[in-house]
Amino acid sequence: MLCSFRHASLAQTARIDSIRALLVNAKDDTSKVLNLNALAWEFNNINPDTAYILNMQALRLSEKLPCYEAGTGTGWLMGMGRTYSGLSVVHRVKGNYDKSIEEGMKGIACWDKRGSIEKTPSALTLKYKAIITGNIGITFKDQGNYPAALEYFLKALKTDEAFGNKKGMSRHLSNMGNVYMKQEDYDKALDHYFRSLKLVEDLGDKAQLPSKLGNIANIYLVKRDFAKALEYYDRVVKIDEELNDLNGLASDYANIGVVYFEKKEFGPALEFTLKSLKLREETGNKRGIALSAVNMGEFYKEQGNYKEAEKWLLKALSLSEEIHALNLVSGEHEQLSDLYSKTGEWEKAMKHYTAFISTRDSMLNEENTKKTVRLEMNYEFDKKEAATKAEQDKKDVLAASELRQQKLLRNGFVGGFAVVLLFAGVFFTQRNRIGKEKKRSDELLLNILPAEVAEELKDKGSADAQLIEEVTVLFTDFKGFTAMSEKLSPKELVKDIHECFSAFDHIMEKHGMEKIKTIGDSYMAAGGLPTPNKTHATDAVKAALEIREFIAEGKARKLAMGAPYFDIRIGIHTGPVVAGIVGVKKFQYDIWGDTVNTASRMESSGEISKVNISETTYGLVKDQFTCNYRGEIEAKGKGKVKMYFVESDQTETGSSV
Repeated sequence: MLCSFRHASLAQTARIDSIRALLVNAKDDTSKVLNLNALAWEFNNINPDTAYILNMQALRLSEKLPCYEAGTGTGWLMGMGRTYSGLSVVHRVKGNYDKSIEEGMKGIACWDKRGSIEKTPSALTLKYKAIITGNIGITFKDQGNYPAALEYFLKALKTDEAFGNKKGMSRHLSNMGNVYMKQEDYDKALDHYFRSLKLVEDLGDKAQLPSKLGNIANIYLVKRDFAKALEYYDRVVKIDEELNDLNGLASDYANIGVVYFEKKEFGPALEFTLKSLKLREETGNKRGIALSAVNMGEFYKEQGNYKEAEKWLLKALSLSEEIHALNLVSGEHEQLSDLYSKTGEWEKAMKHYTAFISTRDSMLNEENTKKTVRLEMNYEFDKKEAATKAEQDKKDVLAASELRQQKLLRNGFVGGFAVVLLFAGVFFTQRNRIGKEKKRSDELLLNILPAEVAEELKDKGSADAQLIEEVTVLFTDFKGFTAMSEKLSPKELVKDIHECFSAFDHIMEKHGMEKIKTIGDSYMAAGGLPTPNKTHATDAVKAALEIREFIAEGKARKLAMGAPYFDIRIGIHTGPVVAGIVGVKKFQYDIWGDTVNTASRMESSGEISKVNISETTYGLVKDQFTCNYRGEIEAKGKGKVKMYFVESDQTETGSSV
């Protein structure tokens, strides 16, 4: 039996010795199964191979024991369910994802069978079913199958909510945040992470803090707040060292390495990445090794050592393909394509770029995206329906009580007539109040959702996400916002932003555009949705020109007053999007897809007081507007892209191209 006690903390070594002592002369009973499970768990982060052997011993014994739940036959369901859960985790740690899911499904079958025998599943059955369901979700997430991951996290969350298991709820919320993090929905990810952290803090569970704090640190890293990211990672490292969580420490070191890489401090970046790689090799974590290898490849590529970069990236790709981790495979093909472009090996570059697109699209296709949105919407509607039913049950009880009161009065005609009048008055008063509330709620709904989507939501209780083949997306961003924030009070700054965004809202409404959302000082809108039309590109450009004019007038006024002013960049692109309702607490109509990303790049690649449009949009509006070709401009993450500045509206100026 392979083991490496030098990695175990004193407390963990003591637990291992204690459990082993219990197993020395243990009888083949339920206690032995549970002790084998416990010992296997201690070895998960020390030596997964040892954990596997211990779990298999527990499984073989569980299969021989009487079926205590049913009182007949063999196969102790509780022991088998716990052991399959342990095996699922071991296989995931080792990167055997298909096997991990297979063992997890066997475990769920055991807990379902136990629950059916119990008639009403016990808290213990629900607890362990939620654990193994969540573990399957993690495996799907690691594979890059995000809809399936979210499906299983939601199932696990519902199960734990049923009996108020805060620890389990916190775990599932974190995992859901991880899915949204992968999908680059950082606000939603952060919302789930903070909800998860709050539950753990309520419980005072220190062992759970590393993952919660680490998730928040990851958001800061993505937002490029490096000081905050390092602060949180350092806190996580201290806790993981105390807990002797080797897989956790490996991730911590890898993340710190990435922070230094982003800061262009390559010495510390390589140092921490190698520390991470060493730990992952010692624990046999194939996915972790692949992640570290990718980081090594990126570091060497950045420094111009292309031969060494190729070696590490090919190693990462080989490992990721071996364990069928599509999300890693996609990124590795992209990295290799970029590498071969730099070395002038165009055939190889094209081969890996094609593989990158193919793998990415298989994960982020329209059907997967719609399924992800529907799953969380259904979860929220189920909760609301349950709350509504509970409220109705309460009203039914009150109504029954009222009927009993009425029966006491039925011997007196006058008393009975008075009751009728009373109830009639209450009925009409309530009906009027409900009518007013319904009108108010309808108005609020229409204020945040397109009319068609709001109607669908009211009719069906849900609104389907839809693929719209051609939409024009508009982004704006203020130049000089940071400088203004330093000169104005928060109240004055918010007043100016509100004035601008209110004007933008009116402009969007005038041109038949749909406001999507504001993101800080950025404004996003789209034309051609939720009902497709043929004028979306023209509508968007007209709206952009009017925004430009509004900002120019405001700037002139501010200059005359000697006050700070806004400049603006505007970007527009046309293409397909997926549109639908997202959100758990507050519904929001949103769109996503590569079209949105490209529109954002049009804005960031533009110039002050200019409307920058893509070649696709230009092809749709060139006969209505005077445009100047800018050439092929480098856009972050897109390479060189053909762009045009819109100068004026021909229908208003009478000019020609």
